[in-house]
Amino acid sequence: MKNCSSYARPAGLVLAAAFLSFTAQAQTVAVLGETVVTATRSVRPLSDLVADVSVLDRDTIERSGAVGLADVLARVPGVEIVRTGNLGSTTSVYLRGAETRFTAVYIDGVRVDSQSTGGATWESIPLSMVDRIEVLRGPASAVYGSDAMGGVIQIFTRKGEGPFAPYASAGLGTYGTYRAEAGFSGSRQAFDYALGLSDEGSRGFNSRVAANQNPDDDGYRRQSVNARLGLQLDPAHRLEASAVTSNLDSQYDSATSNDDRNLHQLQTTGLNWQARWSGAYSTRLSVSDSRSRYETKPSPYQTLTQLRGYLLQNEYRVGSQLFTADLERREDKLDNASTTPPTTQRSQNGLALGYGRSERQHSLQLHARQDQDSEFGVQGTGSIAYGYALTPSWRLTASGGTAFRAPTLYQRFSVYGVATLQPESSRNVEMGARYSAGTTSWGVVVYRNMVSNLITFSSPGPCASSFGCYANTAQAEYAGLTFSGNQRAGQVNLRASLDVQDPRDRSTGLMLARRSNQHATLGADTRQGRWTYGADAQLSGRRYDDAANTVVLPGYVLLGLHARASIARDWSVLMRVDNATDAQYQLANTYATPGRSLFVSLTWAPGPAPAAAQ
Repeated sequence: MKNCSSYARPAGLVLAAAFLSFTAQAQTVAVLGETVVTATRSVRPLSDLVADVSVLDRDTIERSGAVGLADVLARVPGVEIVRTGNLGSTTSVYLRGAETRFTAVYIDGVRVDSQSTGGATWESIPLSMVDRIEVLRGPASAVYGSDAMGGVIQIFTRKGEGPFAPYASAGLGTYGTYRAEAGFSGSRQAFDYALGLSDEGSRGFNSRVAANQNPDDDGYRRQSVNARLGLQLDPAHRLEASAVTSNLDSQYDSATSNDDRNLHQLQTTGLNWQARWSGAYSTRLSVSDSRSRYETKPSPYQTLTQLRGYLLQNEYRVGSQLFTADLERREDKLDNASTTPPTTQRSQNGLALGYGRSERQHSLQLHARQDQDSEFGVQGTGSIAYGYALTPSWRLTASGGTAFRAPTLYQRFSVYGVATLQPESSRNVEMGARYSAGTTSWGVVVYRNMVSNLITFSSPGPCASSFGCYANTAQAEYAGLTFSGNQRAGQVNLRASLDVQDPRDRSTGLMLARRSNQHATLGADTRQGRWTYGADAQLSGRRYDDAANTVVLPGYVLLGLHARASIARDWSVLMRVDNATDAQYQLANTYATPGRSLFVSLTWAPGPAPAAAQ
């Protein structure tokens, strides 16, 4: 295996040079009129926010040429991913180094989580359905309740706007990779609609290189459908419905002869009623349901998580002030044969109050929330954030807040579970500076998130298993700083980010597994005639694969190239080369990663009909 650590060690120097060679632009730079939902759960202008937010729209996603959702997120400041094989294999997303279960994930406002593994099953969410992604870095339990200890990632599917617009796309790539998708969207009078279907897969490669593992190729197939409907009843009232279904069949290795398979099924449904009762007062009522089913074959294992949510949001605006009051009920249910009893459930009732004000140079956001958990009683959280504009170009921000996450039902009631586990909790503080002038902007955020009662898998104890038990054994600290930016130089868009972090177990003083001290991204794209060309690099320092910090995963550098062009009316082609230097690297010990890969796709997307000649 090629040792890439020599490339990754100077990652900081490379980024420093990039920032000196051009002034960078923060991911939170506001586009005129752009709004964000995730930061406060209310529609707010991006320019008014104090929170550390990145927004990726459909155009940005398509220009990246990425073929997987996690691959898009890996380009976002503050995000690291770990994948144990191909695109369909188990995927973890670390936001500011925090555990993957510490990121609350929503699809069109519907919460997605697993009460067995904890956190969203990222590998089951197809990129093809994604229209927009909002990434909030930093705890947000004061807004969202349990789960949001590291941040929030909200995924929005396509929404119908304008005349009927169909599309279809097909692509082929290395390792027998294929992707086909089709759909349409549009609106007519008071009704808007969007529907998408996709089928993708790969023959894969031998993802497990350890001894005594099946040396066959480990591929996957994922089929999905997404739909979104809206009805404007009158100027003040609107109904919206959304649904997503994704089925994933992915191979993995656990023995020399078995054709082991993971079977994932993800389903989400949501119904919303938005009402504006006056110029100042509005409400939003939503009912949501998500199901995450996981099964392995031929080894018999099944688990099903069902989440239901009921939310009543109230907003009252007075000039530059916004008052919010949210009532929320969450119901979690787990069906798993290895838990006692096989069906376990819990609920949380929450009340969240918020206040926001943006006036002249000052921005203030206050949030307080109380959750009544059916198992753990009252859990209170709060946050305060303040921004001050020194000049029209310079802005300083500071915030602090608390958060918590209740143990999963599997952590409490499985053979490895301990019913007396306590919720994990955190205290976060951060400060930031942002600069924006014309096409030049950059930002830096310094943060420290202290976690108590961290749940780890520990030695045998009070649980039924003699192998080990879950326990509140650790205290964690996620501290670091993030630089991010973009600069337009002539016809070239330059972008860069650098994360310097120290995710550490304070109980042992050791690094948390599979997270690096530094990781970075560099990118550039330009347009020449019909063609848009781009390149991006991901750099990561070395990490440890285990909690004892004895197994080292060398650092690495990945280079990607992409080109996109309109080749005829309504037709475009995309070409992407991933890992262009064919670097050998590992995200998890004994698990292989893809080598140099090529993917080419053709898209048909008719535009509006040309206007008639006068």
